[in-house]
Amino acid sequence: MNAGMRGASFSRVAFCGGSTRPSTTTSRQFRRTLFTRTEPTPVRNFFINTVLIVGVGLGAYYVTDARSAFHRYFLVPAIRWTTDAETAHRFAIEAMKAGVYPVDRSTDVEDPDLEVEVFGKKLSSPIGLAAGFDKNAEAIDPLFEMGFSYVEVGSITPKPQPGNPQPRFFRLPRDRAAINRYGFNSDGHLKVLARLRMRLHSFLRHNQNTPVNHAFQEGKLLAVNLGKNKDGDEIADYVDGVKALGNYADMLVVNISSPNTPGLRDLQNEKKLGSLLSAVVVARDGLSTPHKPPICVKIAPDLSETEVINIAEVVKGSGIDGIIVSNTTISRPESLKSPSSLANEIGGLSGPPVKDISLKTLRTLRKHIGPSFTIVGCGGISTGKDAVEFAKAGASFVQVLTGFAYDGPGMPSRLRSEIKKELNGKKWMDIVNTDFK
Repeated sequence: MNAGMRGASFSRVAFCGGSTRPSTTTSRQFRRTLFTRTEPTPVRNFFINTVLIVGVGLGAYYVTDARSAFHRYFLVPAIRWTTDAETAHRFAIEAMKAGVYPVDRSTDVEDPDLEVEVFGKKLSSPIGLAAGFDKNAEAIDPLFEMGFSYVEVGSITPKPQPGNPQPRFFRLPRDRAAINRYGFNSDGHLKVLARLRMRLHSFLRHNQNTPVNHAFQEGKLLAVNLGKNKDGDEIADYVDGVKALGNYADMLVVNISSPNTPGLRDLQNEKKLGSLLSAVVVARDGLSTPHKPPICVKIAPDLSETEVINIAEVVKGSGIDGIIVSNTTISRPESLKSPSSLANEIGGLSGPPVKDISLKTLRTLRKHIGPSFTIVGCGGISTGKDAVEFAKAGASFVQVLTGFAYDGPGMPSRLRSEIKKELNGKKWMDIVNTDFK
């Protein structure tokens, strides 16, 4: 073949995609082998498995921390969007019972600036959970692990009762509030007593030391909130509650202010209240436990100034130890943004719209009961600033509930951080009652 024919042949080969350069083909094959081969290698497997294990581990650590934004901004809103209020409430309790809940790891380091001295005991922080969430003492320890220093279970009635018909729990998302008319749905004394005993026996099986209190942890307290049956006796039901459950509580609460049990708020009447409190104090003093639990009474925010003054006078001579201000309100503030069809549901309103009403009642009570009597603040607290306002108005510590339902498990940690900023170098106990100094 002459040189021209060889040149033409080369051109045709090149034009048709062929190649006379074996080194290029080898390079392409090498690149395909390096990046597209499917055969596993020990190094590759080790790298992929390590990345997966570390990723899953870090993700699990993040999600199981109560402070994770995942809960506040994704999980809790998703539950709220896909379920009604009572279903979500029950779902949360069942998840905690099953051990599926995040924990607040920041509580391992206590902050002395947030410590509270109350009833001769210490709380590690001023953030407690009000009654109404864990109605039947089913999720006590998970709630402590989420960062609450105080957990109040109940209200618990002597006999089991279903409460009011459903629907009975309504969200007001525009106000971050809620209306409930549960009506003291309760498993009754015997079932709750059995749970409290089983919890104690479980602790003793795994610990050689005697529990320091009924929270089983230093700096924390467990309270039991007592209610009456719908057809029960207005004194005997509470006395029975003290006798049945008082040996398993660091504090007892006499709930006479729920708006959802007919006639209950009548017990705030001066004469009836005096008889009731005298009876529960006698029952408390007769308990077999060497550490008699302090007794608080929980009052409504919808009281006139005269009614608050009368309650202050009765309480001062009753022998009880404190007052919780306050329960839900039957009023509907003009500031509500929710549609009237929802806002006018029958029941007690809770959440931020209640704050001003509760604060007013708290200030009136503190003014007339004196500086040393213990008051617990409750009602519309959703920020650290709110908590500090209650402290300055006379609250030794505060309780939350509706805010916890909207925020999720990170709320105790968030409030502690916000309170710390509000204190600006002071201690919590330094600001209690400062509005009256």
